[in-house]
Amino acid sequence: MILLPAVMLAMLLGSWVADPLLGREGFEERTVNQGTDYQGPVVSTVVRLLPSDDSVACKQSRGTFRGDSAVAVPRRGVLYVHGYNDYFFQDSMGMEFCDSGYAFYAVDLRRYGRSLRPGQRRYDVRNLNEYFPDIDSAIMQMHRDGVEEIALMGHSTGGLITALYMAEAPSPYIRALILNSPFLDWNFTGFYRKVLIPAAAWLGRWLPNVEISQGDNSIYGESLLKGKHGEWQFDTTLKLLHPAPVTLGWVRAINQGQKLLMKDGRKIAVPILLMHSRRSVQLEKWDDKAFSGDLVLNVDSISSRGRRLGHAGLTEATVDSGLHDLVLSRPRIRRAVYATMFRFLRKTL
Repeated sequence: MILLPAVMLAMLLGSWVADPLLGREGFEERTVNQGTDYQGPVVSTVVRLLPSDDSVACKQSRGTFRGDSAVAVPRRGVLYVHGYNDYFFQDSMGMEFCDSGYAFYAVDLRRYGRSLRPGQRRYDVRNLNEYFPDIDSAIMQMHRDGVEEIALMGHSTGGLITALYMAEAPSPYIRALILNSPFLDWNFTGFYRKVLIPAAAWLGRWLPNVEISQGDNSIYGESLLKGKHGEWQFDTTLKLLHPAPVTLGWVRAINQGQKLLMKDGRKIAVPILLMHSRRSVQLEKWDDKAFSGDLVLNVDSISSRGRRLGHAGLTEATVDSGLHDLVLSRPRIRRAVYATMFRFLRKTL
């Protein structure tokens, strides 16, 4: 990783503004110019929650004044990277970390969520290392604010990206890696795994813009969204209920990233917390079984592949009745998820 000087970083950053998507006091966002790629100008967006004397948020946090922050920033912090068809909307997660003494930051990757610009194909990527500068700039913002020890946390595709980042181009400020249902393998069997995915990945090198339908199953989104069957508010123009098509280039990037991680994953030199549900669930129509497990990925593959990562210690946590995004599980389940994460962090940060 190339560490950006503070002056150069400031030139790339927009101003901090109150985050308009969360509607919660204390959350701020800042746009980062990431240059130009095959779709034109691209940006990432950093969201943060810092302690405030006049807010209940981060009531236990203590730290020193640094950078452009007007508040005392804790020395320890968490950087969260979202998954596919996602963006950072889990304000309750930010408050959990902040109220437990950790500065909380999240990044919306290029062409996702807050970083999606008009005319761009959402989620498009040719190589997962395209996201590394988005992570780097968020880390440098944290360091500039005074955060010295960071736990990097990734969910689903974000788990694949963060694990690959730690294997290939890690920041020295990262002291721990938390993987929440990471996308380490395709949830396919038979003909799809042996023929269709390899063929699509091969074609993605030559025809990266060709789109592939993902079907119309909206059950996972419905299990989360308030007003459907869930308890969470999110912008359904940024996190779609009905999956958007993916490109052959995206399939190739994911496939190549998974292969590279299985080759280089032992290089990860920080402690890892690998978390996943106890079971996978497949449904074609709505059923309350949606609340009993992971509707998106194969948890056995997460476990078997995840245990091949790192050489500084791996802790595996299996969560009974955990949803794909474990922190969005039912209240009793997510309390156990946070307890597991905080035990891990107390040992590593």
